[in-house]
Amino acid sequence: MLHYECYKTSADDRKLDTVTSGDIVMRNRNLGIEEYRFLLKTIVSSGIGEETFGPRVVLAGREESPTLEDSFLEMDDLIFTTLDGLFLKTGVSPSQIDILVVNVSLFSPAPSLTSRIANRYKMREDIKFFNLSGMGCSASLVAIDLVQHLFNTYNNSLAVVVSTESLGAHWYCGKEKSMMLSNCLFRSGGCSMLLTNNRAFKHQAMFKLTSSVRTHLGSIDDAYNCCIQVEDELGYGGFRLTKNLTKAAAQALKMNLQVLVPKILPTWELIRYMIVSTLQRNKNKLEKTNGVTLNLKAGIEHFCIHPGGRAVIDGVGEGLGLGGYDLEPTRMALHRFGNTSAGGLWYVLGYMEAKKRLKKGDRVLMISLGAGFMCNNCVWEVMKDLEDTNVWKDCVDRYPPPPTSSLNPFLEKYGWLNDDSLSSSIKLELKP
Repeated sequence: MLHYECYKTSADDRKLDTVTSGDIVMRNRNLGIEEYRFLLKTIVSSGIGEETFGPRVVLAGREESPTLEDSFLEMDDLIFTTLDGLFLKTGVSPSQIDILVVNVSLFSPAPSLTSRIANRYKMREDIKFFNLSGMGCSASLVAIDLVQHLFNTYNNSLAVVVSTESLGAHWYCGKEKSMMLSNCLFRSGGCSMLLTNNRAFKHQAMFKLTSSVRTHLGSIDDAYNCCIQVEDELGYGGFRLTKNLTKAAAQALKMNLQVLVPKILPTWELIRYMIVSTLQRNKNKLEKTNGVTLNLKAGIEHFCIHPGGRAVIDGVGEGLGLGGYDLEPTRMALHRFGNTSAGGLWYVLGYMEAKKRLKKGDRVLMISLGAGFMCNNCVWEVMKDLEDTNVWKDCVDRYPPPPTSSLNPFLEKYGWLNDDSLSSSIKLELKP
């Protein structure tokens, strides 16, 4: 990977702060008192801050009647902003690109988004196009894996991967709680990456892909249905997140790591795990033991976890035995940018770089989870010391916040929702 460029708008009117978030919730006249409380309490506990970006159509109050043009404007802003920055910073011309992969799950127009990019940048007629849809938050690593396989056929090539999501036209306007969750978590964002298998670029490379494993549980009904785009009983379309999501995520992650771990951990750590596991199994079966876990830090220095939500981050961190330092980049990316779907991993990576954590020879494990249900993981080796403040330039010095500060402004404004005595005031606000 030669470079990656995350999306960031300079427009303050795109920010979903506490007041704006409350206003958006309040104008949904399909909500009753319980739904209203559920939404705001979910935002309070989400781990998301006040500076995330929302789609213009929602901020303009037109989420119930978006147009096709709204979707194109949203995609053009996200995609062209990151590509312009990518080409400018690398000095690579669009005419040099051999492979283009775009992943946007919820918007797949005709002509495709890849064709729209080719038209904008006047790319070559022999470029290889791939337009991926419906793959959710884990699609970015699907695209990376696709490029890796294509590089086995096309030598000395340059590839661009664009990962983002269309939110404006898919904002849920109903009242089903499992579908309202997506409005609380998802925010506008994305990233474009430039990759190559041309050794002439070796000294310019930031990272080298060393391992990649994809796991898909679509054959299991509960896993397939835990993250799914549907219509509710009132006909409102949205994205349903069920209670089976955590179970599917744990199962997919376990299966993925069973394949990936032997590739990334040193032999001595694998032997230690086998010996200790065997000894514990031979103990008295009536004796309660804590079990044995692999020490992933024996082969990995940095953990880049999909910032899907506080529960996802905490669950993965606990399962893998990670500490606060390991999870800090993901938690800060969730707070500053929200869950930007497939683009989320790159904001986490950007935080590590901005904090000057990434040194030559370090290894970064990327863990992504998404609809399907999928778990796609990979490992990057850092090729040189990295310290660009990138998309974090204007705020990295504020992270992590000091212990005495509040990381959750939504709690300060809406924490009173836990007080049932104030329900009557909410009911008055909800009247048409």
